[in-house]
Amino acid sequence: MSLSKWLAKKRNVLSDFNIKNIHSIAEKNLWVKCNQCGFLMYHKILDSNYKICPKCNYHFPASSDERIKHLFDVNSWTSSDYNLSSTDPLGFSDRKLYSERLLDTKIKTGLSDAVQTGSGSIFGIKVACGIMDFRFMGGSMGSVVGEKLTRLIEKATFSNLPLIILCASGGARMQEGMLSLMQMAKVSSALYRHNKSNLPYFTILTSPTTGGVTASFAMLGDIILAEPGAVIAFAGRRVIEQTIKEQLPDNFQTSEYLFEHGFIDIIVSRNKLREQLHKLLSLYCNAIY
Repeated sequence: MSLSKWLAKKRNVLSDFNIKNIHSIAEKNLWVKCNQCGFLMYHKILDSNYKICPKCNYHFPASSDERIKHLFDVNSWTSSDYNLSSTDPLGFSDRKLYSERLLDTKIKTGLSDAVQTGSGSIFGIKVACGIMDFRFMGGSMGSVVGEKLTRLIEKATFSNLPLIILCASGGARMQEGMLSLMQMAKVSSALYRHNKSNLPYFTILTSPTTGGVTASFAMLGDIILAEPGAVIAFAGRRVIEQTIKEQLPDNFQTSEYLFEHGFIDIIVSRNKLREQLHKLLSLYCNAIY
């Protein structure tokens, strides 16, 4: 076989390989497998169903942008402090510099930090809202998350607006040390002033809501809502079991378990959350006007 024929054959093989890879990638993007029941579904069906499995009601993780789209009236959302971003106050590094992790995550998610804040309308009722995004370093609460939420709460208090915070977090951001832990008290103090103005505050707990977020503003809502099957906790299950030397129930730290024990008020499926919030907001509006 001549050299030219051999090269032509190789090019055809590589071309076929690339075409197969493209089709394989396309197939992966077209179909989604449920993490809970294994049901295989077309991704457009999942997206149209608020990212809820139509077979077992498993709630897939949702980004802050998707939640804004699900919750608010069209074109009513206005962001605040969008470009506020963390620095590296401690010069922290582990296997990678914290500053590099921040930059990589910003590029990957298109977000400046782990929470989006702003205002929008739910069936015409204007609210202030903070929406955490687990994609940004596990939704961890650093100094910027605390600052953005505090500013949001203060604006809500000044403007006499109801407040909603949607939680999704692994807890405090260890790369910022004590500066991260300080945000728990900072946000809670702002919520106290909001409460003293007789304004309502609703929290929505999604999976996961853990650590310092659970220990502060997540559990301070006048009404606490949660998505079905959400993991809600402070310490991890294994840590608790090793501490108390007991086996915990299978449903421990789920929204259903917390509802049974009086820690949360309502479990609401994501596709009904907008209507449920409208009912609560309407009751508030009717009570004060």
